[in-house]
Amino acid sequence: MIQEEKNISLPQFNRNFFESEESFSWIGTGSFGGKASGLAFIKNIIDQNINQEEFPNAIVSIPKMVVLRTSIFDSFMQRNNLFDFALNEESDIRIINEFLKADLPVEILGDLRTIIEKVKAPLAVRSSSMLEDAKYEPFAGIYATKMISNNQPSLDIRFNKLVEAIKFVFASTFFKASKDYFKISSHSVNEEKMAVIIQEVVGQNRNLRYYPHFSGVARTFNFYPTGKSKPEQGVVNLALGLGKTIVDGGIVWTYCPEYPKSPPPFGDPKDMLNTTQTTFWAVNMNPIVDYDPTKETEFLSLNNLQDADYDNTLTHIASTYDVRSNKIVMGVGADGPRIINFMPLLYMNEYGFNDLIKKIMKVSSNALNGPVEIEFAATFNKETDKLHFGYLQVRPMVVSAEEVNLDDSELEGDDVLVASNRVMGNGIIEDISDVVYVLPDKFDKKFTQKIAMEIDSINKILVNENKKYLLIGFGRWGSSDPWLGIPIEWGQIGGAKVIVESTLFGINVELSQGSHFFHNLTSFNVCYFSINYDGKFAIDWNWLNSQKIIRETEFVRHVSLNNPLKIKVDGRKGIGAIKK
Repeated sequence: MIQEEKNISLPQFNRNFFESEESFSWIGTGSFGGKASGLAFIKNIIDQNINQEEFPNAIVSIPKMVVLRTSIFDSFMQRNNLFDFALNEESDIRIINEFLKADLPVEILGDLRTIIEKVKAPLAVRSSSMLEDAKYEPFAGIYATKMISNNQPSLDIRFNKLVEAIKFVFASTFFKASKDYFKISSHSVNEEKMAVIIQEVVGQNRNLRYYPHFSGVARTFNFYPTGKSKPEQGVVNLALGLGKTIVDGGIVWTYCPEYPKSPPPFGDPKDMLNTTQTTFWAVNMNPIVDYDPTKETEFLSLNNLQDADYDNTLTHIASTYDVRSNKIVMGVGADGPRIINFMPLLYMNEYGFNDLIKKIMKVSSNALNGPVEIEFAATFNKETDKLHFGYLQVRPMVVSAEEVNLDDSELEGDDVLVASNRVMGNGIIEDISDVVYVLPDKFDKKFTQKIAMEIDSINKILVNENKKYLLIGFGRWGSSDPWLGIPIEWGQIGGAKVIVESTLFGINVELSQGSHFFHNLTSFNVCYFSINYDGKFAIDWNWLNSQKIIRETEFVRHVSLNNPLKIKVDGRKGIGAIKK
């Protein structure tokens, strides 16, 4: 956790909390959990270091939040006799349903009802477990966040939706993804306790869609610098709408804060049109929605750019493709397809956003004495004519300091299985004799979900045998969109020590450094090779196909090597080679 909880001084919840100047409060006893502790720690630092006079066009705050500390979870589990069931049950749906039937501790119900009485905006009910956001094995994206619209006419219905969301987050402690993650970590699910954050969602309601103008993830260390940028200058991922697009590995806009006006790595404007964000997430404010408390996205809607254009929320973040001139025109004044490239925000700098994010990154990094990752959401407020910046999360990053010397000449030769000049990680690995790879002649985007399940089954065997392996596949690993790559969860490939991402024609998407999947890569010191299907580096498929086959499914093969691979990654240069 970011700091000792005994040093966290926050007021206990009272019924007047939402009329006060306070932004934090808590109910119960025990741990605040990782997310809440991180925000509590950083709050005063942000307040003291982000000066309103320095950034007159922006307001920075942590949205109001109430933390249900871990004693609430303990009471809920014990009074309903849920521990044995949750630990042994394999079906997520059965776990959710059993938790939904159980009762929350009666002594907190009055406080929860007060929250519903006082807050009219949508609420994010977020996990904040004891192990979450640790520097190593951080459980990033493993547990649930459930957003509720909180706009039903009946107070009783709104209260019940909040209660259901809290139980859902409690249940996620024992989901398959969580249990799979524990198998590859140094912890046991028996150790885990769940705190819950109840927090106002950043955004505005437009045509029954509630969302911020944009969300983002900023990292003070960039594992994949391009152009003039350097690793220590950091990287920012931005997306229209809720941050789910980013953390789930969707298409985002990526830039280095030192060079906000640098041109994108696309050769032609049409390439930008084909690789821009086309959908966004919002809280569905329609009072009539399909009732499904077992679904994390029950109150969310996936919308398209035409919806955002209709909502008039693209003014500061989009440009327009001019078909006649084959050029990108800043803004949305002209007719034509929209491109989410944040050009008005970054080029015009009307709100000082880039200066603000650089300052926030520096302040947060100094406070935690090392590289950090920050999640945020921002809305342009018409009434104040300011950018309202909501600071949502901070967690430490793992950046290896080991010095590995790898010469460019080592990237070529008959002894090289694969090499890349776009590699994340650092170190030398010489104990991998197993390779799991997606068969290139069988790969098809429409089967990526089935491929994920086949890899999961092989990973379980290798994890039980305590064998680390090299994993090779196509598209973006861990994306929630099966058309961008293989939608695998972290625990399903937890035995992989080295991962190769190869693009194919039609799948050529940049890895999102703001995704939870990416954060787990860095925290577990997994080396990640990225190669282009038409680039100078290629995988030696013939050699791989000649190795001893241990098991094979419809789309995936596991081979064992006579001698272990030698893997070298130079993190300073971002290059790496896997040698036979």
